[in-house]
Amino acid sequence: MMIEELVEHYVRNTQKIFHQINERGHPIDRKAEQVLDHARNYLDDAIYYCDRKRFEIALVSVAYCEGLLDALRLLELVKFEWSMQTGSKRERR
Repeated sequence: MMIEELVEHYVRNTQKIFHQINERGHPIDRKAEQVLDHARNYLDDAIYYCDRKRFEIALVSVAYCEGLLDALRLLELVKFEWSMQTGSKRERR
């Protein structure tokens, strides 16, 4: 998979996660909401750089976003499930 496809794949999957979090409508701790805001900003950055064909920066941005989302999920501050399509180790657990 080329880097452009990889970035677009991760961006789509991460957008789905935000949709899952918003759909559930559970109250979210104020500090967790601040972290979610940072994650959204990283996702916006990824989209911005992807649109400008700066795929390396876009990949780093979406990876930061996923890391923040994973941390919130592991702390049980938000609930979501990663897509099984990427085949990464964390998704096979």
